[in-house]
Amino acid sequence: MSHLFFAILVANANPVLRYLRHVFHKDPFRGIYQPNAFDLSILIPYFTILIILSIYGLHRYHLTYLYLRHRKKAPQPQQHFEALPRVTVQLPIYNERYVVERLLEAATRLDYPRELLEIQVLDDSTDETRLVASRLVSEYARAGCPISYHHRTNREGFKAGALAEGLKKATGEFIAIFDADFVPPPNVLRDMIHYFADPQVAVVQGRWTWINRHSSSLTEVEAIMLDGHFVIEHGARHFSGRFFNFNGTAGMWRHAAIEDAGGWQHDTLTEDADLSYRAQLRGWKFVYDPKILCPSELPVEMNAFKAQQARWAKGLIQVARKMLPVIWRSEQPLFIKLEATFHLTANIAYPLMVLFSVILLPAMIVRFYQGWFQMLYLDLPLFILATCSVSTFYMAAQRALYPRGWWRRIKYIPFLMATGIGLALANSKAVIEALLGKESEFVRTPKFRVEGRQDNWEHKKYLLRGGWIPAVELGLAAYFFFTTAYSITIENYLTTPFLVLFFVGYSYMGTMSLLQTPLRRLWSALPSLLRPRAVSPAT
Repeated sequence: MSHLFFAILVANANPVLRYLRHVFHKDPFRGIYQPNAFDLSILIPYFTILIILSIYGLHRYHLTYLYLRHRKKAPQPQQHFEALPRVTVQLPIYNERYVVERLLEAATRLDYPRELLEIQVLDDSTDETRLVASRLVSEYARAGCPISYHHRTNREGFKAGALAEGLKKATGEFIAIFDADFVPPPNVLRDMIHYFADPQVAVVQGRWTWINRHSSSLTEVEAIMLDGHFVIEHGARHFSGRFFNFNGTAGMWRHAAIEDAGGWQHDTLTEDADLSYRAQLRGWKFVYDPKILCPSELPVEMNAFKAQQARWAKGLIQVARKMLPVIWRSEQPLFIKLEATFHLTANIAYPLMVLFSVILLPAMIVRFYQGWFQMLYLDLPLFILATCSVSTFYMAAQRALYPRGWWRRIKYIPFLMATGIGLALANSKAVIEALLGKESEFVRTPKFRVEGRQDNWEHKKYLLRGGWIPAVELGLAAYFFFTTAYSITIENYLTTPFLVLFFVGYSYMGTMSLLQTPLRRLWSALPSLLRPRAVSPAT
């Protein structure tokens, strides 16, 4: 009885629902569906988006299948160098005050013959990082380490430009690259180098691991997301003979392969993926060895995480615009062309997700009045294909990495799915900019040397601002709160869990983006600001 009263109260007292009833020309007590042009204008994009998202969901299932089928094909060097070749290690940095010391310390401990090693610190910094890095390099050089410091007065080409400049001076036959948030282990060069005894190998990519995985719920989710990329995506593509991309760090290149593929180019924000596809189209082999581990620091601040994801999303769409015509004109097999297309265009799902969010409420009303049976055999299967593939994909990765305790991470899957939805708005902006050809600055991901829950970062510099996006995210969260309430009133319980994911995703992203800005600094400083000051005695 109370449920019926609540339904009647919401349906009749809420002016928005009364308006929607008027628009759709439907009377739930009459039970007659009268389709109109407005209905079709909602249902056509609704089902188009669901079908496209379902196709990408099927692709995730296919990648998981490829990985499970080929997972035993983990690579091993087929031969070894009799005499180790010369290696250049490049460390590109830009305003990395909190992690530069850790990076340089790890680089100087690399286990490789000193006479065959060269370490380049490629510094584009504009703050005190420059002074710290140059001082440390001087100290290590005086101690006998083969390390040199290179500073540019401009950021032309951003990271790609820094790597290209360093390459002009590099003396190594092979080039290892480690970003500022990584801590290369001592054995990493020896683990990679012998793959290059095969003269066709251009790249050896290692697997990222996480220093601060357990710092927060956000870093737990980030780790699961990236585990899926490295375990399932890289594993499936490489082990089954498809193209995959160098990840920009924690890997090694053959110097000659970089030059042969056209060198580092900075017309995209993911210069690593761009060069990867150009090199593989030239016939070079790529190797992914998941046993080569390289620890890194995950973003701990929401705006930094969103900036990172937006940069990757925009960069891959830029590479798609640049390389897909070349790939489809090439003589590569169809399965390679298809996989490259799915890989480079996957982020198109984000603007589709935002559009889907906007039309979901009217579409749900239309579908409700068309009848439950249609919803069960059309909408529900498409929803499952589009969403459940995500949980399968990421849990397969966790089970591969942690065969005994993988099930403990199941609790993060709903939060992971909500986080993916919450990223839709920021990533949509990036994708649309890429499709329109709008260039933007390479926004680095701030690092704070956070290695555990006890480490503080809120009062450190480099915090990013969220701009206008958090406000829109909170607006979408309010919209989905209303939509969820409406689904309950019409007893559409099958869609309620999906709607809750949308609500949680947008509200979490918007709220945390606002709290983890300079506003959070002010909030943290309030106790000291409100504390009564001691008054000195009058003299």
